[in-house]
Amino acid sequence: MTQRSITRRTFLKTTAAAAAAMPLLHPRTARAAARVSANERLNIAVVGTQNQAWWNIQHITGENIIALCDVDANHLARAAESFPKAAQYRDFRKMLDKQRDIDAVLVATPDHIHAPASLMAMRLGKHVYCEKPLAHSVYEARVMARLAAERGLATQMGTQIHAGSNYRRVVELIQGGAIGPVREVHVWCGKSWSNGRFKFGKPAPAYLDWELWLGPSPKRPYSEGVHPANWRRFWDWGTGTLGDMACHHMDLAWWALNLRHPTTIRALGPKVHDVGTPDGMIVRYEHPARGEMPPMKVTWYDGENPPSILSALKTKDGAPLQWGYGQIFVGDEGMLIADYGRHLLLPEEKFADYKRPEPSIPDSIGHHAEWIAACKTGSATTCNFDYSGALTEAVLLGNIAFRTGVKLQWDAENMKATNAPEADQYIHPEFRPGWML
Repeated sequence: MTQRSITRRTFLKTTAAAAAAMPLLHPRTARAAARVSANERLNIAVVGTQNQAWWNIQHITGENIIALCDVDANHLARAAESFPKAAQYRDFRKMLDKQRDIDAVLVATPDHIHAPASLMAMRLGKHVYCEKPLAHSVYEARVMARLAAERGLATQMGTQIHAGSNYRRVVELIQGGAIGPVREVHVWCGKSWSNGRFKFGKPAPAYLDWELWLGPSPKRPYSEGVHPANWRRFWDWGTGTLGDMACHHMDLAWWALNLRHPTTIRALGPKVHDVGTPDGMIVRYEHPARGEMPPMKVTWYDGENPPSILSALKTKDGAPLQWGYGQIFVGDEGMLIADYGRHLLLPEEKFADYKRPEPSIPDSIGHHAEWIAACKTGSATTCNFDYSGALTEAVLLGNIAFRTGVKLQWDAENMKATNAPEADQYIHPEFRPGWML
């Protein structure tokens, strides 16, 4: 396997030329190349085996799980109890280099490993399912989307709620004009991955290969409390609450309103720490008009920062509306509030006699099932890397705006914050030698 290090200096010299050749694809252009017949079982390798990875694995057990990879020997052994015939690896690079019988790869690891594992798999012609956020940096997400489209591979990001019927009904209402043209959306989540701090001094436990766990991130001594539960709190490996949850919650607005690349991004929050993610953040995105849809403002809130508009909303009986997380679409003729499993047109009395459109978006066969079918037949997936890559880029730009303290003017075509050269280090971070992108 050829390996190389891509430096930021090289990136800055070549970004404009590379981006010019990198089309900004429509969200649903990618189609998978058929690799096995619809009646055969796929040979699937998994990178990451416990926690969210294990949950994903439970949804693909109808296929052949032929290889397991985890840097944690205890996790690997636990997974092997359920798949005793699967080959076991600690390093995904060795697994992909050795096992040429793999058809598809599931990647469910800390964020900083998503792109290295997925890109190596795709370059070898493997279909990929990758957890959210799709990548740890904007550059990685763009490269992943481009490669998946070029190779015609079946890809899906782990925004599982996208497959639910509730999101489909909301999209139909918004696109059907139920609340008129929508000019702003408020998206919030009370969760908080915050205040990560290094805790050096002890050696890594024997069961954990810390060097492999670090992957392309900066080389550091073992830090207690990071693996397996708290890596999201650290910029080196995670993307905080925004990266963890926005791909789920903002997905609905992106889908319903045909959003793609914002033109400006501004973030507000506590003082930036160079190691740990914040305990709460507000991010404001501005989007241009799309066809007949007007320009849009999307505002994200996490931690203890619910949108003020929420406190003004009442039920039809006049009681405060109890809604712990979700989205509020503000249209010229009303509002719509939604979360994963429910939605409501507001004000309720205005829409009491509203006749809903007949369902027009077919039900999903299941988020993982979409990907399996696409691997076998070339059918579409709804969160392929082109759609989910653009969504991930926007999410990650919120973190960049926060860390730089600048309202970013975003040139999506050239992958450049035109008014903030200090953003370059986050758009395309350094990768350690030996970790090829």
